[in-house]
Amino acid sequence: MLQLFNTLSRKKEPFEPREAGKVGMYVCGITVYDFCHIGHARMFVVFDVLYRHLLSLNFAVNYVRNITDVDDKIIERARAMGEPVDVLTGRFIDAMWEDEEKLSVLRPSHEPRATQAIAQMITLIETLIEKDFAYAADNGDVYYSVSSFPDYGKLSGRKLSDMRAGERIEVDPNKRDPMDFVLWKAQKAGEPGWESPWGLGRPGWHIECSAMAKSHLGDQFDIHGGGMDLQFPHHENEKAQSEAANGTTFARYWMHNGFVQIDDEKMSKSLGNFFTVRDVLKAFSGEEVRMFMVTSHYRSPLNYSDESLHTARSALRRLYTALRDHPVDDTQSLVAASVAAFDAAMNDDLNTPEALAVLFDLANQLNKASSSNTEDGPSAAMYAHTLRALGGRLGILQQDAVTVLQGNAQSDDGINVEQIEALIAERISARANKDFAKSDEIRDQLAEQGITLEDAGGKTTWRRS
Repeated sequence: MLQLFNTLSRKKEPFEPREAGKVGMYVCGITVYDFCHIGHARMFVVFDVLYRHLLSLNFAVNYVRNITDVDDKIIERARAMGEPVDVLTGRFIDAMWEDEEKLSVLRPSHEPRATQAIAQMITLIETLIEKDFAYAADNGDVYYSVSSFPDYGKLSGRKLSDMRAGERIEVDPNKRDPMDFVLWKAQKAGEPGWESPWGLGRPGWHIECSAMAKSHLGDQFDIHGGGMDLQFPHHENEKAQSEAANGTTFARYWMHNGFVQIDDEKMSKSLGNFFTVRDVLKAFSGEEVRMFMVTSHYRSPLNYSDESLHTARSALRRLYTALRDHPVDDTQSLVAASVAAFDAAMNDDLNTPEALAVLFDLANQLNKASSSNTEDGPSAAMYAHTLRALGGRLGILQQDAVTVLQGNAQSDDGINVEQIEALIAERISARANKDFAKSDEIRDQLAEQGITLEDAGGKTTWRRS
């Protein structure tokens, strides 16, 4: 049975969906005012792996991941760039989709945008006011009253009294309590605005997700996910306002992925130590970046470095090397023991490092079966098919192995495929004539160009080092 760590209970729990065979899942997406960074990429990949695993367990998954396309940062960036808000957000949404495609991230079932759900947000705010969980201030803002919700702080493990005493909170004369948060902001000069019962304005950040989740998943659903930095205040506020308005539990399981760190310090734009996905993809493939991310458990911090990405590249190439001489053959049976071990790892709160260990064991078994003439046990073709199939559940090993190993037609050093093949043919001729000095010279020449030769089974293959 699938076990997931629930942030709300602080422990692993058996996953039991509200409705048998179906899963409703909401993940907080990004605010689109700049290119995606590696922290965003981790969130994309983590919940894509969860999505793929739920599908492999034959659940019908309604996966909703929102886009925040109206926000203070967006407005400020659009003003600085001298372009309309919708032009700015449209450009960065397209860039996000491009990055996701290179990372092999599946598109969610629904990808609602905040600006398309204004009416639902207004309705939700009206409900909160009617139930005395929110109030309209004289300046046109609407605030949620945190003291009206007894369970406030349960998700993050914080007490309201401690937060009042310990947090630095900007004094706002329009609030009844410094901890109250905004649901609706009155329009300021030069900002976008929508008609509402409280005048022209726009939604606060937290109400967006509550409204979009309700629209696509109902008052209650199974899994709510996002980065660990969203646990408080965003998810705490979402939970409070949704449960107050709907009168029922919002999400049954809360999941949060760990931070990406640089030199053991959280990566963030404010510290200036962040890397955009497209910058990283200049040196590494999307599959290599994805491999790097699944080598760590999703709840653990992920320490970013070029060295770690090179290690992931080598590990991925090792798996592709095992697959190189085995074309895709979906008619083969899967190796049951490997599938069971992989499932056990993934069912243990998405333990991707253990799942990868199963893939490397499969690669070893594949290599042994390829070099053995025995008919005992699974065939090499079965091992290869199982390796590809299980790799696909992590979003890797779906490319042609030879293409991955040999890379682009031309390397940075200028040597192309035709030149490599010609030198290999010359080396084979030298070996046939027992001119081993010439053979070694050609091998060394290719090695200097980053080309590794492998002689096995009477033939020579090559890959880029």
